[in-house]
Amino acid sequence: MEHDKQFQKDQFMKILIVLTSHDKLGDTGEKTGFWLEEFAAPYYAFLDAGATITVASPKGGQPPLDPKSDLPESQTEMTERFRKDKAAQQVLGTTIILRQVKEEDYDAIFYPGGHGPLWDLTSDPVSIKLIETFYNSGKPVGAVCHAPAVLLQVVIDGEPIVKGKRVAGFTNSEEAAVQLTNVVPLLVEDELKRLGGLYEKVEDWHVLAVVDGHLVTGQNPASSVAVAEELLRLLR
Repeated sequence: MEHDKQFQKDQFMKILIVLTSHDKLGDTGEKTGFWLEEFAAPYYAFLDAGATITVASPKGGQPPLDPKSDLPESQTEMTERFRKDKAAQQVLGTTIILRQVKEEDYDAIFYPGGHGPLWDLTSDPVSIKLIETFYNSGKPVGAVCHAPAVLLQVVIDGEPIVKGKRVAGFTNSEEAAVQLTNVVPLLVEDELKRLGGLYEKVEDWHVLAVVDGHLVTGQNPASSVAVAEELLRLLR
């Protein structure tokens, strides 16, 4: 009986979601942050799979939402579910401070995108160390859309984590389509290639999730569920 209880406990997934705390879109005077679909869709994929979810951000508390992801044309079934879910809204509004996170408390780490991470999480030393620790422990690391930029300064065995690995992320043409090529501090596609990533992409706005070992990356908001499902598959 005790063995059975321990087995059940070991099978219980604990997933950490890390969101940006950055809310300024460069020098435009406009706001940015995380993209709602890229949080909501994976959140419910994890929740419905029975996972316990913790959400963290560099500053803690309510992370900034990209207002464009809140527009009617950006809504999906999962964002609508989120709007009716007071418990999920409470989780989002009370993110823990990233530096308080301990890798050993979780089975996987996932980063939603939005443009915000390009300014803070790409160079956040706590986030970088956390990814390195998760990866070196053999735990799944996932990121979608702009969030693969959080991998750019991550080093494993003296080399960039993405070097020689199949990866995906927001394409240059998708960035051009939203007219922010000259606003963002970096282009995800260019940087992943520069560091030796084996960059893959499909037609703009179509679904792509790429798995290489226990690293999972996705191209755009539409790829959010696919990345979450691949991460869950690794955990199972």
